[in-house]
Amino acid sequence: MTIGEADVHRRRFLTASAYSMAAAVLPLGYVKEMAERTAAARGRAVIGAAEVNAVRDMVGLFAEMDERLGGQHGRAAFAQYLITDIAPLCQARFRNDDLRCQMLSVASSAAHLAGWKAYDSGEQGLAQRYYLQSYALAVESGEPGQEGFVMRTMSQQGMKLHRPEHCLDLAASGLARAHGQVPARAQALFHITHAHALAKTGQRRQAVAEIDAARAALDTGRGDQVPFWALAWGPPEATVVSRTAKVLEDLGDHRRASQYYAHAAASRPSGAYARIVALDLVAAAESQLKQGSVEEACTTWSRAMDRMDGVASARTRKAVRNIRRNLAPYRSRGLRCAADLDERATSFLTRV
Repeated sequence: MTIGEADVHRRRFLTASAYSMAAAVLPLGYVKEMAERTAAARGRAVIGAAEVNAVRDMVGLFAEMDERLGGQHGRAAFAQYLITDIAPLCQARFRNDDLRCQMLSVASSAAHLAGWKAYDSGEQGLAQRYYLQSYALAVESGEPGQEGFVMRTMSQQGMKLHRPEHCLDLAASGLARAHGQVPARAQALFHITHAHALAKTGQRRQAVAEIDAARAALDTGRGDQVPFWALAWGPPEATVVSRTAKVLEDLGDHRRASQYYAHAAASRPSGAYARIVALDLVAAAESQLKQGSVEEACTTWSRAMDRMDGVASARTRKAVRNIRRNLAPYRSRGLRCAADLDERATSFLTRV
């Protein structure tokens, strides 16, 4: 896995590479090249279910650590694991084709997690390249819906970076590839990302309809087993609530957005999902501030910072810098809660 090797050695040309909307179109030539390299490089080892399960467990362990401790924690170790363990297994011989497909699917999840770690570390170009590799592996694995899930992630990355070109196409294509291929609870994730992309492009009525479709899918799929790769950010219910808040925010409904962000934060165990709970609370506070509730926002921001200790994430640091920026007008007016929180934020930034 050449991208994993670049991450370990921190090669400047990749770690400093820019996010590219051209790459977000997912060139099929790249996928074909990746598949041919994998097929040509298979070694002599014969791999069975035990090896596939071991890799799945390790990727799950690193994903849990990522949620609790941030994307920068254990990042080099995980990139090394991609190179020394996962890559050779993908190139091995398997007892049957089903096991090979399972290994490629797990490898896709691993590349996806590596991309997420790069994203959380603020290296968007490298994250995008990991996502492309994840997509190629998902296509080759033939796992129903997984390649659409990676497209969904790439759509979300583009929206987060305020680069909406192709994001709606990616979200719509991901949804189409998942339709009828994944359990209803997993399909809800595709609907809500499509809703977000629609909101970003000003299609209010269609965005609201997709929120309803996501909720209906969750209701229909109660008790469904969700595929391993679709649990990247925990249970679908909390993810749908959190992204619904983002849709409402883009539609200008700050009151309901703040409520949904708070609901999302409350629906996750804060110890297991420290980073995302903190970021949902930060977003809730920003929505509260837009409604003029400064004291309430300060209280919510303080709760967010309670959960940031020990989290190694460029996104949480950026969130704290944004807190300071948002507080500046109120601090200059002598508002006590703003001054106290700003002091806490300043101290946090000197420690990390």
